Amino acid sequence: MRPQAIVRYLGLVLLFNAFFLAVSSIISIANGGSAFYPLFFSAVVCAILGLFPLLFVPSIIDITNREGLFIVVCSWLLSCFVGMLPYILWGGEFTLTNAWFESVSGFTTTGSSIITNVEALPHGLLFWRAATHWMGGVGIIIFVLAVIPSMGPASLVLYRSEVSPLAQESFQYRTKKTLMILLYVYIGLTVLETAMLKMEGMDMFDAVTHSFATIATGGFSTKNNSIAYFSSVPIEMTIIFFMVLAGVHFGMLYQFLIEGPKPLLDSPVFRYYISALIVGICLVAVKLHGTVYAGWGESLRYAAFQVASIGTSTGFANADSSVWPSFAQLVIFFFTLQCACAGSTSGGIKVDRIILFWKAVMRRLMKLRHPKAVAVVKVGNTVMDDEVVETAVTFILMYLAILFFSSLAITFFGVDNMTAFSGVAATMGGVGPGFGTVGSLGNYNHLPAIVKWILTADMLVGRLEIFGLILFFTIRRWN
Repeated sequence: MRPQAIVRYLGLVLLFNAFFLAVSSIISIANGGSAFYPLFFSAVVCAILGLFPLLFVPSIIDITNREGLFIVVCSWLLSCFVGMLPYILWGGEFTLTNAWFESVSGFTTTGSSIITNVEALPHGLLFWRAATHWMGGVGIIIFVLAVIPSMGPASLVLYRSEVSPLAQESFQYRTKKTLMILLYVYIGLTVLETAMLKMEGMDMFDAVTHSFATIATGGFSTKNNSIAYFSSVPIEMTIIFFMVLAGVHFGMLYQFLIEGPKPLLDSPVFRYYISALIVGICLVAVKLHGTVYAGWGESLRYAAFQVASIGTSTGFANADSSVWPSFAQLVIFFFTLQCACAGSTSGGIKVDRIILFWKAVMRRLMKLRHPKAVAVVKVGNTVMDDEVVETAVTFILMYLAILFFSSLAITFFGVDNMTAFSGVAATMGGVGPGFGTVGSLGNYNHLPAIVKWILTADMLVGRLEIFGLILFFTIRRWN
């Protein structure tokens, strides 16, 4: 590998972070907060470190697959390290471990937090916290590729490293066009949601920060009680709508705008995604009625928001689901594992892999009955390669194995089973809240420092989809 190629592209990532740090420092000045100097100093450091490679390292566009993967993984890690700098400089409850946890949670769009009093943070720091979601949502690399057209062939390598193979399989466009589509849809949804939330009573700051968190399916709120603070049905309905949209493959949303609803409705992935959410909402609402809430309206309201929030890996809350009946919690836990679609900003195993898994099971059952039959796995009209199916099943098995061993490790340090298991599932899936002591209106601050480091590792494993990290750590063995 050529260090100069890697360093140059990492410089672009630093500049991208520096821009949002600078905006955050301006917001800090406008609101008279105490976070200006931490944010401004962080912005200057990022800008200087980002400019040096661009000034002194020659441009290299013919990067290899190995270099592309290295750039992708290092970009995430570098952004997380940069993201913790203003937290540490600001102080308060941001120890080194807590700052790292909050930064990784932001950039991986997990939404788990260590902050016990969010509303005590200055506006500038809250904006930076929300911006880490927005930058991490569609992928830092995607943004860099979209805004730096001179990268040429390099964009193809980096795009393939960043975007899930399932998303590439289900949405065939030229790479450059795909990048621009992702960017337009991402920005468009953010602007539209901000405008709607503003009209429904949020101030502009809250509207922007909550839109950042919604479209990135992140879940960082500026309020201690999350969306429950606003106690507004219109706001909740708007956020549900955009959470569900953010969980759909962005390319499919673009096709919907260009070609109408037919491609979307014809997609078995989309149909299953929506059907699963509706069934989940109904099951939870039925269980809540008469046990937690007296009326059907309340039951449906809170069930819809919580299921949509967890089912898209966003993690906002309008109620404390950790005190709900066990049946409702298990339904929600299923969505913690599954989450939304490939090609979206959601985390988790993803709907696409769940469909492939069950189709692979059905094919195996048919082969047991008819050994000589020629059986293929089809998603819609597309015949899936055996390699794609095998990779999806392997991913699910590895995902569950990591979930088990991480939970086992965390319980070793005195954390109860429910908190450990749901916390690992929530961080790996980018969901944010779990159950037990890390419920939807709780936080992760009380956990031991070593547990927080384990959970941040789970966040990165989930965001880079396991195989990315495996390839990264075995990169020297590539042929």
